[in-house]
Amino acid sequence: MLIASVVVAAMLVLSVVLAYQAGNSARQAMITASDENAQLISELISERVHRIVNPADATIRLLAFDPVTVAPDLPARMRRLPVLFRLLEQNQLLSAVYIGYPDGQFLLLRALHNAAVREEVKAPANAAFLLQSIAHEQGGGALTGRFSYYDAQHQLISSAERPDYQYDPRVRPWYASALEKKSQVLTEPYIFFTTHEIGVTLSQPGEYGGAVVGMDVALTDLSAEIGRLHLLPRTEIAVVDPDWRVLAYTDMSRVLQRDGDTPSLKLRHLDDLGVASLQAMQALDLQNGSSQRFKAQGEEWVANGFALQSPRWQGLRLLMAIPTRELLADVDKRLRQQLWWSLATIALLLPLGWCAGRRVASSLTGLALQAQALARFDFRRTPVPRSAVREVRALGEVMDRMSTTIQEFLDITHHISAESRTDRMLSSVLYELVGATSCTGGAVYLVEAGAGHLQRVACYKKGSTGDSDLPECFPQRVPLEHFTNHTQPQAEDQAIGGAEPPHALRVQLRTRDGQPLGLLVLHYLADIRHDDVHFRAFAEKLSGTLSVAIETSNLIEGQLELLDAIIRLLADAIDAKSPYTGAHCERVPQLAETLMQRMCDAKDGPFAAVGMTDAERYEFRLGAWLHDCGKVTVPEHIIDKATKLETIYNRIHEVRMRFEVLWRDAELHYCKQLLSDTQPADAAQQEQWQRLERQLQQRHAQLQQDFAFVARCNVGGEAMADADVQRLAEIGQQTWLRHFDDRLGLSRAEVQRVASLPVKDLPAREPLLADRLEHLVPWGARRPPVEAGNPENRWGFDMQLPAQQAHLGELHNLSVRRGTLTTEDRFRINDHIVQTIVMLKGLAFPPHLARVPDIAGSHHEKLDGTGYPRRLGTEQLTLADRVMTLADIFEALTASDRPYKPAKSLSESLNIMARMVREQHIDGQVFRFFLESGVYREYAAQFLSEAQRDAVDVPALLASLD
Repeated sequence: MLIASVVVAAMLVLSVVLAYQAGNSARQAMITASDENAQLISELISERVHRIVNPADATIRLLAFDPVTVAPDLPARMRRLPVLFRLLEQNQLLSAVYIGYPDGQFLLLRALHNAAVREEVKAPANAAFLLQSIAHEQGGGALTGRFSYYDAQHQLISSAERPDYQYDPRVRPWYASALEKKSQVLTEPYIFFTTHEIGVTLSQPGEYGGAVVGMDVALTDLSAEIGRLHLLPRTEIAVVDPDWRVLAYTDMSRVLQRDGDTPSLKLRHLDDLGVASLQAMQALDLQNGSSQRFKAQGEEWVANGFALQSPRWQGLRLLMAIPTRELLADVDKRLRQQLWWSLATIALLLPLGWCAGRRVASSLTGLALQAQALARFDFRRTPVPRSAVREVRALGEVMDRMSTTIQEFLDITHHISAESRTDRMLSSVLYELVGATSCTGGAVYLVEAGAGHLQRVACYKKGSTGDSDLPECFPQRVPLEHFTNHTQPQAEDQAIGGAEPPHALRVQLRTRDGQPLGLLVLHYLADIRHDDVHFRAFAEKLSGTLSVAIETSNLIEGQLELLDAIIRLLADAIDAKSPYTGAHCERVPQLAETLMQRMCDAKDGPFAAVGMTDAERYEFRLGAWLHDCGKVTVPEHIIDKATKLETIYNRIHEVRMRFEVLWRDAELHYCKQLLSDTQPADAAQQEQWQRLERQLQQRHAQLQQDFAFVARCNVGGEAMADADVQRLAEIGQQTWLRHFDDRLGLSRAEVQRVASLPVKDLPAREPLLADRLEHLVPWGARRPPVEAGNPENRWGFDMQLPAQQAHLGELHNLSVRRGTLTTEDRFRINDHIVQTIVMLKGLAFPPHLARVPDIAGSHHEKLDGTGYPRRLGTEQLTLADRVMTLADIFEALTASDRPYKPAKSLSESLNIMARMVREQHIDGQVFRFFLESGVYREYAAQFLSEAQRDAVDVPALLASLD
């Protein structure tokens, strides 16, 4: 009796504890599930908000350039109607697209998507579009309103004037705000003028006039989405703005109310909605993503609140209220059922407890401990005393198997999430999967694109000591018919060495959109468990997780390949832009990556501790390939400026023509003097003619010498002395007569530069060489913010900005002391690194690629802080920056395709770099490693001509660094 009582009491207590624990766990699980579902609903609605706004954003930017924005009358606008039809058909979320004109005219095309809108505008049964127009249909007469209906094939059904259609777009907020801000504007949600739907308007000024383009996006589908996402029948969901106005609710008739006595509608606030549970939530201090219980009309509710993330709307929140009674109804019912079943079981087991109480108690204690371990998420198998009761023993075995299976599934999930390589991930997952399903082996095949067969990427067989027997049961390649006929037996499903032939289960692996991805093959021995239909169902469900993992891995690899291809495309485009700098953007990354890898491989020396992860190596590679992406903004005539007078073309031809004019002037002067003397030729006259001829020859010789000097100065091969600059000025003071108007045939920019200058009377005497005011090209609105004190300079640039954008003066350019670039030209070339940083900083790089802009934009900095564009010093320059600097300089010195310098030999280039090390322009340790590792020789063998690859005295170079 005592033993039975103890057993029964223990069973009763155990049942109560288990029931209480199960009840609490179920309650907490339901509340947690409701929180997770509420979070999912908020993400779905946030995604729907993105789908509403983002497609319209790209569409309106294109429409702002369309001729419809400057069409003068209604017939001209109607010719662009097919474009508007196409926009509405391609973006089903757009309600209407329209254009408001500065004179009050208006053109709107509306898609008749639903019955409510069709009834509101009284559309014919077969009408698919409504064209609303307000225009001067009778020339300069009054504005006329008109409704025109079109079918789905864009054919006109009917058209009629609407005198009651009075609408002035210029007073609407979407029109006024877009013109005021001169940019794209997204309005707050409001009631549409014609259809009375709730929505927003995205508007933008046209690019060629005062017209404003607008697009309506209805929010009605948000309410429909909310109606489909109820967790329980009485769940209440609403979307509110920061002012607690209701933007979306399942019953939109509650949301809209009339604005006073006017026929217009407005949005209700949450406290006016008439829903007690939602009204009570307004008083709660509900944090984002948290849940809280509250009372409303004597009933307990669970409240959830989430912030909706939107790129344009700020402060939107999703409110959800769930009645606790409905949420936990099933839990309470099952808890009562479980309690009654426990009491009945105790009564039936009382005789058994009398006989075997102590033995059963010991076994149940072990099982209870194991159950508690499972509740604590401890899935390790714990030793349990073997029970004499078969059911208890079977339960222990099941719990052991369950613990093992759960642990194996956790291992599968870990391998899927932790392993980045697809083949390794599949091998690990397959190993765990074969063990979890008690199969004898398995394999994963993937579809080989364009090959017409399946390729084995992972396989495992229990008891296999190698790959010798794998080809027989899991061939390396199988025909594509295995995927199509995956339920049919195949030739390899046969016995090996007289053993029992295995049974094969083949499960198709497909992408989310149903495309063939591969095949999962499991081999097992026939038994009751594997022959059950639940085993196939289980394997098929598990294959879905495997398919998602494979597809995700493929997508990530594809994105990386696409990113690499885009970067390579940009680098090739920069190299192709100039015939003189071809392959620069390819050679520099190769040299930089090779040098950095050698540093990572170094076992001793200053770089022995240098190492890079795969993410850091990829980050460095992207920065190297993008180091000159800003060159796309630099005019190629500046990058390739081979002579001082070169702009789009070499202006030496203009100067030579002026010398030709002076040459002809000298001949004309000579001929005029001869013709003016009408007396018969005598000895004195002959001598006068000879003197004039000598003067002509001297003038021609002087002109030849002067032009040769000017042309030599234009080449820029040698440094110019002060005497050369003075001689240029003297030559330039010569004059010639211009008989034609120099303001004809000018571009708009040239006309603006000469508009304020006085007009010279013709013929006008012009200097041979001059720096005229019209040669100065001002910065205007495109002044780059590169000065240290500029408030718009948020990138840390520290550069000196020239007074003007360009100085085309002939004397100014010809007087350049060294090379061919003026101060303005030099800044435009240096500006490429500014544009590189600005462009790359504008990209949303993930955290592991955050340093790409700095790696790409720091290769013109110097250790002494005199580099550009940010004047970074030794402490601010990383090893990656210093390697990029060396690679860029070495490639530039050894390049043989530059128009402004001859190709330098290997020894000349390294001697120059050694001097730059001594001047604190290049890092000495990096340059020393560059020489000692022999990277320079490998680069020279690959990219330098044989004439450039001369002998290099490395010891002497290293000694010169000390």
